[in-house]
Formats: sequence, structure tokens, C-alpha cells
Amino acid sequence: MKHIGWKFYLGTILVALSTAAYALHYVFFRDAHHIFIYLLGDIAFVFIEVLMVTLIIHQVLEMREKRNRIQKLNMVIGAFFSEVGTSLLKELRECDSEIESLQASLSASEGNKLEVVEKALKNHAVHLTLTAKDFRDLKGALYEKKTFLLRLLENQNLLEHESFTDTLWAVFHLIEELDARDSLDEVPKGDLHHLIGDATRAYKALCGEWIQYMKHLKTSYPYLYSLALRTNPFDKNASATVVE
Repeated sequence: MKHIGWKFYLGTILVALSTAAYALHYVFFRDAHHIFIYLLGDIAFVFIEVLMVTLIIHQVLEMREKRNRIQKLNMVIGAFFSEVGTSLLKELRECDSEIESLQASLSASEGNKLEVVEKALKNHAVHLTLTAKDFRDLKGALYEKKTFLLRLLENQNLLEHESFTDTLWAVFHLIEELDARDSLDEVPKGDLHHLIGDATRAYKALCGEWIQYMKHLKTSYPYLYSLALRTNPFDKNASATVVE
């Protein structure tokens, strides 16, 4: 005989108690008409109660829970940029042959506004030109972050943010590619082209994710947003120092 859960026993007990209460009512008052009137009214209200609980209250609670999960996820994203993302953006920026045009766009206008940075990045044509030495330096800088990225990938909340998950995988894949090579002293031309493709994928994903994270900070944490924008990783002249 299959195990019957406690919910079944509880349901049986509650139905039995309800039946006993109606029977006691009939014993004392002998008014079946009254009992059935209220019983039918209670049954009729059940449908409205289901509507309120399942479609309205449950939806509100679910939305609130989702906001809390997204809030926690943005904390994870913040930790990622603080530990890995921002420094990696700066390192790859130095290998972007088109960075000067981006720099000009930020310098020629109000580069301290997120809208300006977002527009400049949207129109920016990424062209990384990394050498074997660049990849050796990158491997040394990223290898120690591998454990940190693995812990992030284990976070179930990441399922709520597909684009950030893709960014993590792009960065992690770059680390794996570099780690899989015993030596980066002499990299064949074809292999160098392959590694540049992996680095470009990670760089583009980081750019888009950085903008989305900045939008979150601007709405929820203005003081963090101010510092992050002042230390904009795409601006070589960026400084945390506040200039009036």
C-alpha cells in the first residue's frame, strides 16, 4: 500500500469535523433548509476565493519574490564586476584598436552620463588585437579568478538572468581556453585568431552586461552608481576623484 501523505489525513479529518458540525446543527435546530442555504452560499464563494488567492494574491506574492531574487542576483553581478568584470574590461580595452574612437566620443560630450556611454558603446566597433604576450598576461590575471567564477555559476538565481549567465560562460570559456594551453610563448596564427574570437565574445558580452548593471545601480543605489560611472572602465581618463 502506497504511503498516504499527511495532507490526505488532514483533509479527511477536516471534512469529518465539518460534517459533524452540520449534523450537530441539525440535531439542535432541525432546520435542514437553513443548513443547505448557507452551505450553497459557502460553496458559491469558494470560486471567488480561489480567484482571489490563486490569481491575485498569489501573483502579487510571486512578483514580490521575483523582485527579491533579482535584487539578490544584482548583488551577485556587482560582486562579479568588482572581482573580475571591471578589471577584465580594462585589460581588453587596452587591446581594442578602436578604443580611441570610443574615447573621443566620451570626451567630446558629457561622458559622465550613462546614456552617452551606452550610445557610444552601441556604435562602437570592437576590434581586439591581442598578441601571445597579451594572452599570457591575461591567463595569469584570470586563472586565480576561476574558483570565484565557478562559485557564481553554482548560484541558482542566475537562471533568472540569462544574459548574465551567458556572459559568465563567455568569460569562463576564455579562461578554460587559456588554461588548456601549456604554453603561450609561441601561438600559431590560426590559434591566435581563435583566442581573439573567444576574447571578443567575452568583451562584447561584458560591455552589454556592464550597461545593464549600471542601469540597476542608477535606479537602486545612486551612490554606487556615481562611483562606478566615475571609474568608467571604457574611459582611460576616468578617475574616482570628484571634480566640481
